[in-house]
Amino acid sequence: MEKLVITGASGLLGSKMVELAKEYYEVVPLHHTKPLHSNSLRLDMTQRKWVSDFFSKLKPNIVIHAASETNVDKCETQREQAWKINVEGTRNIAVSCSKANTKLVYISTDYVFDGERGNYKEQDEPNPVNYYGVTKLEGENQVAQHCENHLILRTSVLYGWHPWKQNFVTWTINRLKQNKETTVVRDHYNTPTLADNLAEITIEAVQKDLQGLYHASGSERTSRYEFARQIAKTFNLDQSLIKPIKLSQLTAWIAKRPKDSSLNIESIQRQLKTKLLNIHEGLNRMKEDQR
Repeated sequence: MEKLVITGASGLLGSKMVELAKEYYEVVPLHHTKPLHSNSLRLDMTQRKWVSDFFSKLKPNIVIHAASETNVDKCETQREQAWKINVEGTRNIAVSCSKANTKLVYISTDYVFDGERGNYKEQDEPNPVNYYGVTKLEGENQVAQHCENHLILRTSVLYGWHPWKQNFVTWTINRLKQNKETTVVRDHYNTPTLADNLAEITIEAVQKDLQGLYHASGSERTSRYEFARQIAKTFNLDQSLIKPIKLSQLTAWIAKRPKDSSLNIESIQRQLKTKLLNIHEGLNRMKEDQR
């Protein structure tokens, strides 16, 4: 079996990929702070020599690089650390993959776009409006520059079940179960993505040896407000607790968000059999998997 290394294996997407990939590969999960899998190995990807020595010893065939600092506001306030993880860490991974003749799959984001029009295709010019987007775009550049055999997948608003990490869907469910009034922006648009579904897409893309840049998100554009209402509907919770608010009224966010960073997924859907799910399909599948 080919050896597949997954960085960020304790995260939402990484954990789904570890479980799925076991069927096809010898999977080596990597973590930095907290292991989720019994065979997980610790790696600080910001330490160049550590990464280089690790790859020289392990000799993986494929690396899926899902590790990242994804807290948008934290990236804005702690820029040096965000750059260290998302750019320098990614460069270290890319350089080591190139030396080991390893295929590198890099998970990127819709936040590389400014959100002025939405429905972005791969050919559209990135123009990030926050520092998280800046670091992820530069991470893409590092991958393309240092590792010829690469695949970059941009995704949007990952959601799903995780033992301890919250995402927008689980946060909404928890608040509504506690009968808490919840304000959600009505003019902020994305294409939310079930992490389990993206894991399937990623593994199929690896098996078909896709190269270059693809958008891989949920198939439906929606506002956060309408998404929250659909979450409530799917999980039989009180929709009246969800109150709309405009982006301009929101004071909780430090970093600017792109207004409409929805992604066009036509390109990858032409290449793969696995279907990227819409919101109804994704949430229903999540409900079926409820633990």
